[in-house]
Amino acid sequence: MIECLNLSKKFGQFTAVDDLSFTANKGQVLGFLGPNGAGKSTTMKMITGFLEPTSGQIKVCGINIFDDPIAVKSKIGYLPEGAPSYGEMEVGQFLHFVGALRGIKPSLIKAAVESVISRVNLENVYFQKIETLSKGFKRRVGLAQAIIHDPDVLIMDEPTDGLDPNQKHQVRELITDMSKDKTIILSTHILEEVHAVCDRAIIIAGGKIVADNTPTEMEGMSRYHHAVSFVSDLDTELLNKIKQMNCVLDVNYDSRLKETTVFPTQGLFIFDEISEFLRKQSIQVKSLKMEAGRLDEVFRNITQPMGEREVVK
Repeated sequence: MIECLNLSKKFGQFTAVDDLSFTANKGQVLGFLGPNGAGKSTTMKMITGFLEPTSGQIKVCGINIFDDPIAVKSKIGYLPEGAPSYGEMEVGQFLHFVGALRGIKPSLIKAAVESVISRVNLENVYFQKIETLSKGFKRRVGLAQAIIHDPDVLIMDEPTDGLDPNQKHQVRELITDMSKDKTIILSTHILEEVHAVCDRAIIIAGGKIVADNTPTEMEGMSRYHHAVSFVSDLDTELLNKIKQMNCVLDVNYDSRLKETTVFPTQGLFIFDEISEFLRKQSIQVKSLKMEAGRLDEVFRNITQPMGEREVVK
């Protein structure tokens, strides 16, 4: 559904996107992650035809964007950062306008608007001017205009930016529902969102792809993968005993939270050993868990300079 080959974009001497190649398939939600200025938004703008690449090729639904840009844009729904709109228009009026621009038949526009209004919960602001809306409602209007024509491909830049927790949950459910028959690319700084809606994630840093994995595979890259954490007030002697176990690589203790994290020797599952140690020592714990891994730690290690990366002591 989306093919990018050797995609690059330069602004003068600055290279924003540097030789990116990837594909995205139907039914897939692909998350774009990366620090500010990494090239995520620039890449998305090139796929939508908003920016012209300096070099490389882009195909959407098998159509080369250089050969037929109008056909490509008709296949795409786009929610840009900020989602510009006409503030003096009412919500319903604006969506009717967008529906007409998108080529929806006049006899079907009313039904399309009513459907999208319901899907993103805009009924209460239908007759309200967009300029009077809160940031969260403006974002939902932006999402509504992106999906009103039922596009095959949906590209969203920070789709839940400005939404409260309930609204974020609703939008994530909507994305999951739509992903069954669409290809969705979204950028986000919210790592929990990757787990909530993405089945694949690409991390971009310095205009280059530095990781392309499923969220679970990325968690496996974390030093917290299969680490065991528990909450209890431990003294130095007990911490040293845990650290001396053959299956343990390292131990961290957070005195403020009273939380101990035990890192396993590579490849080992140590949950049973740590549980048995705590039982034999008659240590009362408030919680005990084995961690899958931490995406935030993986993200930092991949995108930070080598000297700033987190390492196990």
